[in-house]
This record gives sequence, structure tokens and C-alpha cells, in this order.
Amino acid sequence: MTVQSSQGRPRRTAPSGGATRSGWRTARMLVALLLCVLSVSSLASCAPEDRSWADKPQTIAGGGATGVYYAYGQQYAAALATRLGVRFTAQQTNGSVDNLERIGSGRAVLGFAQGDAVADAVAGTGAFEEAIPIVAVARLYDEYVHIVVRDGSDVHDLRDLAGRRVSLGARGSGVELVARRVLAAADVDAAAISNPELGLEGSIAALRKGEIDAFFWVGGLPTPGIATLAAGTPIRLLSIPPAVVEAVNAAHAGAYRQADFPIGGYGIDSSTVTMTVPNYLIARADAPEALIHDATAVLFDERATIAQVAPAAALLDRRQAIFTDPIPLHTGAARYYRETHD
Repeated sequence: MTVQSSQGRPRRTAPSGGATRSGWRTARMLVALLLCVLSVSSLASCAPEDRSWADKPQTIAGGGATGVYYAYGQQYAAALATRLGVRFTAQQTNGSVDNLERIGSGRAVLGFAQGDAVADAVAGTGAFEEAIPIVAVARLYDEYVHIVVRDGSDVHDLRDLAGRRVSLGARGSGVELVARRVLAAADVDAAAISNPELGLEGSIAALRKGEIDAFFWVGGLPTPGIATLAAGTPIRLLSIPPAVVEAVNAAHAGAYRQADFPIGGYGIDSSTVTMTVPNYLIARADAPEALIHDATAVLFDERATIAQVAPAAALLDRRQAIFTDPIPLHTGAARYYRETHD
């Protein structure tokens, strides 16, 4: 407010003392609140990232020595060690079921697994007595179900496998899981089959020597061991008819898709129908977010280098990698995908 001074000039008077004190208190409170917010933000942004995991060797659950999983895992481990400065090792394993059990028990931080085995693991069914705490890093590629016989064999379809010597895969492997489902859907009694329970390497050696009539395998194209076998021993692949694929899907939540082997693959010039199952890179649910974030970045940044030894790595697609149903993405992987979203 203004009043007239004794000289007739206007003079400004101060507000009442109560109003002044109230205004200053409000201003001080706002400044204090702002400083508090800035302080908390600064602490959050400057807090050191937990990298205690970087001081410990890390393990990737791979697969058999002649399969795609192991080749992929070896190259990926080498890339992780170079890029992150952490010792990574790829283990030889019996495949998907074994890998999931290793991850669930903490013996591996990362590993490869088929989508059907993953579904059983999170539900605690099939080969798993209880649910396993796992999450996904990426959907990598689709795996093809191989049923391999010698080119001159008199085994021509699934029904001909009854009563034969057939390797259904190593015990506890994803291959065994699929083989038994296919046989059941084709009304072939697995109990009547002589099954030596061999991994891929053992199956290849046994077929080459004539010790078995056929073997099952589930893997990316081309699978190195089968390509080597075909180079010296002409082979054929048995078809899995669409009706069998539909029957397997009806019993197992639609985890599979019908597909064709590319003509010319493994030196085979005829068309062969089969089924595929998606393959995932899996992580422990409690794996450090920073570790999985950085591991996801390396997976994509180094895919061309990895693909020089494991061609399936070239199929990795950021747009498809996030579709990992029935398990969620690890928070570290999800952060990577958000940061790199186009």
C-alpha cells in the first residue's frame, strides 16, 4: 500500500509482519523441497552400479559338442568375455531340460532352451517336479525336428520306426521330450523301440557304424554334426506329417509349427516336412539386471561374428526377440529393448 509522506511524495509501506513471516516460511519450504528433490535425484544418478558379478566366473549352459547350442554358446561366451571383461564359459550339457535345471539351481546364469521345455519348466510339469525360476533374454531362432536315417534305409515314415533301434536323444534332453511326443501323436509305441539314449555326437557315430536305424534331433539349420555326417554318409530325413504336428499341438498348447526343410540342405534334394519349436536364451530370475542388460547388448552387437561359427545366430531379430511367451523378459533385457526401440 502507499501513503503520502510529509513532503507530499508517495511512500510504500511494508505489508503486515504476519504476512511477511508467512511468505518467507512458504518460500523457505519450497526451496528446501527443491533442494531435497535435487539431492535425491543426484544420489540416485550417482549411486554406483552394482557390478560385484563382474568379479566372478559366469557360466552358459550350452549343449552337446556337435550341436548348435554349444557352438553358439562358445562364441557368445568369448564375445561376453571380451566385451565385458568377465570370464564366461560355455558348458557341454544334455540340452534344454538339463540347461533349465542348471539355471534353476544356480549352476549357470544363462542357457539355451526349447520353448516346449520352457513351458514345462515354468509350470512344473513333464520332466520338472516343480516350477523353475527362469526368465527370458531373447527368442533366438526356430529349431527343426530332425529324424535322420541312412539314405539306403528301408525306414520311410514314422510307423516304420516301431521295433527299430532309434536314439530318442540323451536322457533329460529337449530332443527326448519332442521325440516321445511325436511318436505318441503318430501312434508309435516308444516302449517297443530300442532306445540307447544317445546325445547327438553318440547318435551320429552309431548311425555311421550301423548300430542304430535312426535318431531324433532338434536344432537349428544347419546342425554342424549332421552336416559333417552327411558329407561322408548319405542320409535322408523322415517327414512329420501335418496331422501329427496338429496332434502334438493339441496335446501341448500349440508350441509347434509346421515347416519344410530347405531343399539341398544336408545334400538332400527332396522336400521334407517337419515341425519347428522356438528356441530361447534363458536367464536366472535373480540374475543381476546390469549383467543381463549388458549380455543382451552383446548378443545383438556380436551376432555377425557369432554367426561365422554358429549360422543360426544370424537369425536373431530384435523385433521378434521380445516374444518369449510363456515367460517374461528379464528386467535387464527389457531395459535394453526399450533403449534400442526404433
